[in-house]
Amino acid sequence: MSSRLLDVRLTFPTSVVVVYSMSLITDDGIFITGVIKACLRQDDYVSSTYRDHVHAISKGVSPRKVMAELFGKKTGVCRGQGGSMHMFDKEFGLLGGYAFIGEGIPVGVGAAFTSAYRRRVLGEEDCDSVAVNFFGDGTCNVGQFYESLNMASLYKLPCIFVVENNKWAIGMSHARATAASAVADTEPWIYKKGNAFGMPGVHVDGMDVLKVREVAMEAVARARRGDGPTLIECETYRFRGHSLADPDELRSPEEKEHYQKRDPIPRMRDYMLKNGLATEDEIKQIEKEVIAEVDDSVEFADESPKPDMSQLLENVFADPKGFGIAPDGRYRYEHPGFTSGTADIS
Repeated sequence: MSSRLLDVRLTFPTSVVVVYSMSLITDDGIFITGVIKACLRQDDYVSSTYRDHVHAISKGVSPRKVMAELFGKKTGVCRGQGGSMHMFDKEFGLLGGYAFIGEGIPVGVGAAFTSAYRRRVLGEEDCDSVAVNFFGDGTCNVGQFYESLNMASLYKLPCIFVVENNKWAIGMSHARATAASAVADTEPWIYKKGNAFGMPGVHVDGMDVLKVREVAMEAVARARRGDGPTLIECETYRFRGHSLADPDELRSPEEKEHYQKRDPIPRMRDYMLKNGLATEDEIKQIEKEVIAEVDDSVEFADESPKPDMSQLLENVFADPKGFGIAPDGRYRYEHPGFTSGTADIS
């Protein structure tokens, strides 16, 4: 569904929707569903990246709310204020999408710490929520990644680190930017970095949703038992440019063709047919239902109202006194018309 949702979003007239640098995720994002949909509960946490659409839908957020947020409408998951890269939903444990790489990892570790604290210190024995952090291969060269691995291992937190290694950090090849983890390695494997912090590191074919599910289920079970974190490297590939602004000229046609043959959705479709999990007609019906739901989401988003001007100053300070004092000595928020942007307090 997430792939179809994005396809529709890309073809919507720019006269209706302002198209900005929206980061793209299509069929290659199936590994996300293999982790979230197959293994997590509503009370588990997910920390995402600027490609957070699949995370949101897989975690349970309504496609209508996701599409409305992409349109910048008031009915969106963040009332139109988050946009493509900043989706958050407390109800479903979606801790947000983050524009700068690595930002969400410490947040996810904090959620895992909360779960562990409630169980170990507050005595809430039934609290076994886990936190899953998603990030890309380029993020594995920033400090937050290593600091978070250290803290998660030190406190044996119920945290899972999932690397989306699609081989390219925008226009930088993973092999050019990352050093090998061992002297004998010819590839800069990320999963091997887990050993340095005393946690299991696992490499998995991110284009095979069932293999991802198997690895993720083991990691989630380990975290719930209190045995600590796991680092999972999902090797995948994006079939489009990094964003709408990326002409995708740096990757060779041969490389793209190689990975296109491993497209996970057709592979899963063939697996279901060969193993009697679904018939051709049943799969076609599923595809029709997905298209209908996405079209409904587009219609809902298009007809939804734009955010009110009064939203501009919300969710800035927990205490409205943070907006400061006006020249007349009163707090700015006390002036009539302040929240609607019409107060004369300059």
